Amino acid sequence: MDCSIVPSRHAGYMTISTTDFFYPLVDDPYEQGIIACANVLSDMYACGVVDIDNVLMTLAASNKMDPSTRKIVTRKMIEGFVAAAEKAGTAVTGGQTVIGPWPIIGGVAMSFVGRSEYIDPSGGKAGDVIVLTKPLGTQIAVNLNEWIGNPARWSVVQDVITEDEALEMYDKARESMRRLNRNAAGLMHKHGAHGATDVTGFGILGHAANLAEHQDERVDIELQVLPLLAGSARVNEKFNFKLTQGYSAETSGGLLVMLPSETADAFIADLSEADGADAWIVGRVIAGSKTARLADDVRIVEV
Repeated sequence: MDCSIVPSRHAGYMTISTTDFFYPLVDDPYEQGIIACANVLSDMYACGVVDIDNVLMTLAASNKMDPSTRKIVTRKMIEGFVAAAEKAGTAVTGGQTVIGPWPIIGGVAMSFVGRSEYIDPSGGKAGDVIVLTKPLGTQIAVNLNEWIGNPARWSVVQDVITEDEALEMYDKARESMRRLNRNAAGLMHKHGAHGATDVTGFGILGHAANLAEHQDERVDIELQVLPLLAGSARVNEKFNFKLTQGYSAETSGGLLVMLPSETADAFIADLSEADGADAWIVGRVIAGSKTARLADDVRIVEV
């Protein structure tokens, strides 16, 4: 699943950790650092771990940049990563740096927790509903931002989206990717979540399938709604990112949370108040064989 969860040598406690790293996604290196940290921490939040004990940074400085540019870009990525960690209530205490062709940033997050401080992802029950805490379509948004300056690429989609619409989508994606899933992790405890995963590189259906496979009970996950960044579905029809099939990669995506049906609306209301952003009931947990699928009548919602 999302994290390594292993018993510690101290009875009753677990060590939970995760790691990830990223190539450039956005124009601003400071923002890239924020997004990278948010994505690293998201695996911990998917396990209901609210408080992160320690973060290490993994960094690559680009040897394809002139020394002055490399110094600025690298420093700004570090500053953004550190700022996001501080916002999450933790600190970067070390790491490792290499030189390579690409500016890369990521890291490791770790916590030492008691049993009540995390939520095992395997507790889904038939009758649960599935809540998604961020919209889908970030891969399309960041690609469109690059294509605007590439006439050959832009010509593929220019008849279905304007530059202004593409930039608006990019801004929405940036806001979503920067936002920590920490509040959602805390609310998972309050509202009795039965487990979660975060939606990243394998797309919503890929991660739903992984979540379903690891359930204790024989259940399936059926996704009935796909909340997509406005305009992304039109672009997907011209250049297939597999967005409407559920397999478009996301970066720093939302949590996909299994909740009792009677608490889901309150979870969404509390999260909306805390984050100032929407969340959606996107599916259900039903008796089955530990698989995931899109409903035959899956509904696309533009946000």
